[in-house]
Amino acid sequence: MIKSRFAVFGTGRYGTQIALSLAKRGAEVFTFDSKPERAENLKDEVALAVTLDATDKKAILGQNVQDMDAAVVAIGENFEATVLTTLNLLDLGIPRIIVRANDANQQRILSSLGVEEILSPESEVASVVSERLINPSIMGFLQLPDEYEIAEIKAPRNCWGRSLREISLGSKYELRLITIRREFEEEENGQKTINEHIIGVPQPDTKIRETDTLVVFGSLKSVKKFLEINE
Repeated sequence: MIKSRFAVFGTGRYGTQIALSLAKRGAEVFTFDSKPERAENLKDEVALAVTLDATDKKAILGQNVQDMDAAVVAIGENFEATVLTTLNLLDLGIPRIIVRANDANQQRILSSLGVEEILSPESEVASVVSERLINPSIMGFLQLPDEYEIAEIKAPRNCWGRSLREISLGSKYELRLITIRREFEEEENGQKTINEHIIGVPQPDTKIRETDTLVVFGSLKSVKKFLEINE
């Protein structure tokens, strides 16, 4: 099985936690930071730890970052470096880029650059970020005792148009569906908008839509099994 390959730019406390969490899950992790001591601290924990100025596009190209599955920009202390690094990665066409923002203004700037996944360290712990990277269909989760969790997952392709009765989450996958987050087209101030709502307690004849987010309870192993079979 081919390992997923991830680049982590900025290995302060938060970036280091993400890198170590990814490595623990079996991913091939490459870290980049302008401070040599940070690379030294991680060299035995990840596939490669490099001292690098990520604002220099030529330096990034020399590390073949464009071949990574995804990149995380976790630079916390220098937003200018965050922006320049992000622009370099966007230019290289990295398939997936997740960037740290420290406040609403930074989030707005990153969104204007075209960044679709923005991290808030205050609300997203490193383990959740790494799980989202390893399993892109898992949009978020709450870890519970005894290896159980509540997970938010994108409805997998093979479930579209099928009822909950047909899918048999409980008997086939040992998962319990808590609810569904569903998109609805609504009119606001004379304009049509897409808003997401909880549909309450789903019934056996409720059919899954392509844009649904399923909120399920079960083990991480069961969630992964469900996604692997139905994606």
